[in-house]
Amino acid sequence: MIVSMIQIIFEIPDVSSIKEKRRVVRSVKDKLQRRFHISAAEVDLQDSLSFAQIGGAIVSNSSVFGESVLLKAFQAIEKEVPVRIQDMSIHSEEF
Repeated sequence: MIVSMIQIIFEIPDVSSIKEKRRVVRSVKDKLQRRFHISAAEVDLQDSLSFAQIGGAIVSNSSVFGESVLLKAFQAIEKEVPVRIQDMSIHSEEF
């Protein structure tokens, strides 16, 4: 069993409340879950108004497949969500 994981730290420009930030974060998580079937959660920076950190994972039998799905998901976020990516990492582990 291969678990491929992604971690994304991004800046959300022009937000003035935690409520607005949560709306953007929820949108990103929902997109990852619905379109790419990735388990996703906000894993850090919950108290920051303008930054968020999201982690996601997918289980498969191939690290190449898992990492390619995560890369496509990242590219979709980059294109479709109005955020500034600060950091992103993808890696796989075998269990």
